[in-house]
Amino acid sequence: MIAVRASEAPGRVGYVIGRKSMRLAVDRNRLRRRLRERVRVARPALADWDVIVRVRRTVLRRDIAAAVDEATLLIGRLAGATR
Repeated sequence: MIAVRASEAPGRVGYVIGRKSMRLAVDRNRLRRRLRERVRVARPALADWDVIVRVRRTVLRRDIAAAVDEATLLIGRLAGATR
């Protein structure tokens, strides 16, 4: 995850999930939807940040939940940094 202070509020959020990380588009979209939901819940605390959620390692279908949990942890840390 990459985060910098946003020049304008509210900050933006982008997702980078390449085909090398996840072969099937259905799996990439499933991960993106789950990440988007986690960011939506934390959105008020992230309003001052521009965030890029980037998947760099291979994620298998069975590991999507673990990847979402890791992103949730990082989002929580970022949200706590704004307080």
